[in-house]
Amino acid sequence: MARILLLNGPNLNLLGAREPQIYGSASLPDIENKLVALARARGHELIAAQSNAEHELIARIQGTKRDGVGFVIINPGAYTHTSIALRDAFLAVAVPFIEIHITNIFAREEFRHRSYLSGIAAGCIIGLGVHGYELALESACAHLAAT
Repeated sequence: MARILLLNGPNLNLLGAREPQIYGSASLPDIENKLVALARARGHELIAAQSNAEHELIARIQGTKRDGVGFVIINPGAYTHTSIALRDAFLAVAVPFIEIHITNIFAREEFRHRSYLSGIAAGCIIGLGVHGYELALESACAHLAAT
């Protein structure tokens, strides 16, 4: 059994209420509960956390080794395009991760086209709605089984 960390960045706590025409109607607790059950069915433990504060996300990433986390799934929200600090935290702990985005960031404003995390991620799932979370979990489980 491995431990998987699901991290969600700023404003993702508003899923289900925030611009549902863009982000859908599923709430973050809906997504988290579904992934916890899917991970458990695959013999893994999923821990979910969300923060609007960059330093809290960094602290969770830095704590992955201490907490026995073998893989991270992260939707960094707007920090995707601004946070070298998140990138540095992942490089420091060398824990594999998948970057996920509900919307296609390349079909949106120009400033959203750059990700500081994609180049060091095990993979990226972009623009598949909340279903992308399930795909990320499946990929994380496959990665853990192969290592």
